[in-house]
Amino acid sequence: MPELPEVETTVRGLAPVLEGRRLTLVEARRPDLRRAIPADLRQRLTGATVTGLSRRAKYGLIHTDRDDTLVFHLGMSGRWRVDPEELGAHDHLLLETDEGRRLALNDARRFGSLDLLLTAALADFAPFAAMGPEPLGPALTVAHLAERLAGRIAPIKMLLLDQRVVAGLGNIYVCEALNVARIDPRKVGGAVTRAALGRLVPAIGQVLEAAILAGGSTLRDYARPDGQLGYFSKQFRVYGREGERCPCGRGVVERQVDGGRSTFWCRACQR
Repeated sequence: MPELPEVETTVRGLAPVLEGRRLTLVEARRPDLRRAIPADLRQRLTGATVTGLSRRAKYGLIHTDRDDTLVFHLGMSGRWRVDPEELGAHDHLLLETDEGRRLALNDARRFGSLDLLLTAALADFAPFAAMGPEPLGPALTVAHLAERLAGRIAPIKMLLLDQRVVAGLGNIYVCEALNVARIDPRKVGGAVTRAALGRLVPAIGQVLEAAILAGGSTLRDYARPDGQLGYFSKQFRVYGREGERCPCGRGVVERQVDGGRSTFWCRACQR
């Protein structure tokens, strides 16, 4: 599933094509993805000018001068294609701009979603309403994590995947950040010390920024809007490296499966 760095990379790739441009054609090529596509999408967006793009957790946001925002989620396999030569069976939304550029939202598995909201009401959108702070923003602090983890008996890794604790963190990047911070992913959340949280907060930022710089991680279907693949997977410290030497030089990467998710970690350096 595309995670925060992949969505951030996508938003940055769409911005030069969409920002400041008027949408001359908006065509939903099927009625639904994971859920129904808004019936008034075409009417509300055709002729609108894109005023900016942003991201919230794993959602991309396309803002317009009509005070509407198109919110997209890439699901398991979604990606935007810029100026495709031909449209395919899995190109489910088509946008064209006054500059003659064409964008197609491609989603073979149709686990993604499209919502059209009043920009002023974004904070009340159900997936956003209970979200924790952005992991790359100033609100993610040691104090915030200490407060949200206090008394919790679930493993720290599971708590970091809870969008109410931190918005947008996914399995790959939590595994990587915990390794950088030298924290055992199985450790009870409430038992993680403030000193360890002091390592974790910058580790989360470090891992995410490096992944964004690398264009995200291509594991299966994900590609950037320009068609290029993300190559952060070549920099993984532990994820997908079971049996290999940990970068700490003292241990070997182990893997365990919890709730259908694989956890990769090193018992020599993660305590």
